Amino acid sequence: MSNKTSNSSIPSSESPSFNRPSWLISLNLWWAGFNLRSKLLAIATLGVSFIMTLITFFALNGIQRDAGLNDTRYARDLGLLLSGNVTELVAKKQDRELFNVAEKFWRSSRNLRYIFFTDPEGIINLGIPVSATPSDVDSNLQLTRKLQIPAELQKRPQFPLVRQHTTPQGQVTDVFVPMIWKGEYLGTLALGVTPNKKALESAALTREVTVAVFISIWVLVIIGAVFNALTITRPIRALVKGVRDIANGNFKSRMSIPMSGDLGELLKGFNAMASQLEDYDNANIEELRAAQVKQQSLIATMADGAILLDEEGKIVLVNQTARRLFRWEGRDLEGQELLNLLPEIIANDLHAPIASLLGNLEDSDDLRCSLDEPPRTFRIVLQSVRDSSGETLKGIAVTIQDLTREVELNAAQRRFISNVSHELRTPLFNIKSYVETLHDLGDQLSDEEQKEFLGIANSETDRLTRLVNDVLDLSKLESSNTVQFESIDISPAIEQTVRNYKLNADDKNVKIVVDISESMPLVRGNWDLLLQVLDNLVGNSLKFSSDGGIISLKAYPWPDTCINSVNTKTSAPHCQLISPLPSLRIEIADTGCGISGVDQERIFERFFRVENAVHTEAGTGLGLSIVRGIIEKLGGKISMASESGIGTTFWFELPLKESDKEELFLKSARKSRDWDMKLNPEITETT
Repeated sequence: MSNKTSNSSIPSSESPSFNRPSWLISLNLWWAGFNLRSKLLAIATLGVSFIMTLITFFALNGIQRDAGLNDTRYARDLGLLLSGNVTELVAKKQDRELFNVAEKFWRSSRNLRYIFFTDPEGIINLGIPVSATPSDVDSNLQLTRKLQIPAELQKRPQFPLVRQHTTPQGQVTDVFVPMIWKGEYLGTLALGVTPNKKALESAALTREVTVAVFISIWVLVIIGAVFNALTITRPIRALVKGVRDIANGNFKSRMSIPMSGDLGELLKGFNAMASQLEDYDNANIEELRAAQVKQQSLIATMADGAILLDEEGKIVLVNQTARRLFRWEGRDLEGQELLNLLPEIIANDLHAPIASLLGNLEDSDDLRCSLDEPPRTFRIVLQSVRDSSGETLKGIAVTIQDLTREVELNAAQRRFISNVSHELRTPLFNIKSYVETLHDLGDQLSDEEQKEFLGIANSETDRLTRLVNDVLDLSKLESSNTVQFESIDISPAIEQTVRNYKLNADDKNVKIVVDISESMPLVRGNWDLLLQVLDNLVGNSLKFSSDGGIISLKAYPWPDTCINSVNTKTSAPHCQLISPLPSLRIEIADTGCGISGVDQERIFERFFRVENAVHTEAGTGLGLSIVRGIIEKLGGKISMASESGIGTTFWFELPLKESDKEELFLKSARKSRDWDMKLNPEITETT
């Protein structure tokens, strides 16, 4: 039994404290006594210390590396300088002058350890301090010792070589400079340069200062952490507790910790804030705040700009619309003079009305202002804000309405009405003139003159009919939001258009060429609208084509290639998958007079006519505007390219019928795959 008792007193190997030293257990207990804030502060201090150590280490390494680089650059520059002065002397074999230059160079620099001149085989011809005086040049300068040239210099004799080695007297930088004269390698100049003592002392001083600075920073960090833990944490904890009480609705919370300096001011400010909040709470501040938020929300969501001024004309409130209109986003405008922030033109217009309202001369004013760059038009309404008695001025409410779009629409409407009136008046005046002449002087005119007058009246009637029809078509396009789409074969539409203009083309000796394949994919469009587009574009091309001209009509899929996956094993043509799928492009090109660059910018405007410049037959000026409207209704976009004296090309794309899109895509994909299989037999049919 005694054995069992003694065995039970032995600690189990599964116990957490088994074989753990007592100092580690004490350390764990000591660490567990700190709160989370203290632990984080200690970890942060250790982290800063580690970072400071790393910075010091890298800084010292950088200083040491820079010192070595400076020695290397100094030695290389010294070698190049001496080589540039003596290479010509070596080439001309002026040994005495060579010795004099080398000796002066030796005596002028305290950092030179040796100077050797060798021939191309490495035999030393001159060495300093081996030779002592100039009188011994002829006999003593010719040494028989051979200098071991580094292999790197032998591989690249045109570049100097710098290396360093350590001697009992210190580090020496060896410089080997090849002497080349007019492309001939004369030998090698070898220099031994010792480090500059002042530079070494400066580098050592820099290292010591760097170490001292980083140690000081580290000590300051530790002191700051300790100071923070001892003096700042306690009042901040109390302040956090007070803020939580305020957040929970306890406005009676106060700070009674005696503190001075910034923390003392912070605690006093907290107590003052708590007192004010308590007063506001007693005065039912929540209702006032709700009303204020409601008012601000209403002003902020207004479609018009709103600005509220105080009794001195300074800004109190600006909503987002007003900020956007005057480009005030992100600016603090409260308390600033409104007239100083507005554009000069608007400020000048508002100066007198605002002065009248601030002087109680008027209660409201309404004016319109305009800007030139960019063109903008504003309506600004000023209304004074008074107290309940209506006698004391509290401020001015300014409302800004952006009328730019409305003004532009009104101007466009006036231009359209003016253009239509002008275009209608001309043919009506001509018809009235000739019909009136026939009515009054019919018996005095010959049959030929009567036919001529009737022909002119008939031509003007046709012109008037075309104008009315174009205006109706344009109005129908703008008012109608739906188009009846159907699957259309473009070939019959092109053939019908060509037949319509064949006689006119033959009369003008103009050739119409059609280039379309036999099986074109079906497009998604409207037959009547498409015929109107083709009729207008071909008619324009024929109108501006001269004798012997050519009009070309083309239709083809666009893009006309399927882009497949990239094949990196061969140089076969390849491309990537395209999106969206192809459409059908239609081109109408002519060899007419062309359109100038200035006219191209306005070619699709209403009532703009190029014939005003080229003096051909008149038109309504609405054709291309109608064409663009139709193409956009059909889901496409029309483009053009023209050169004066060469010709003009119009083109547009129409979306394909869905089944034709897939079929065209698969055909192009097979074509691309066949190319890859021809150039790379490893690609199988399955691939």
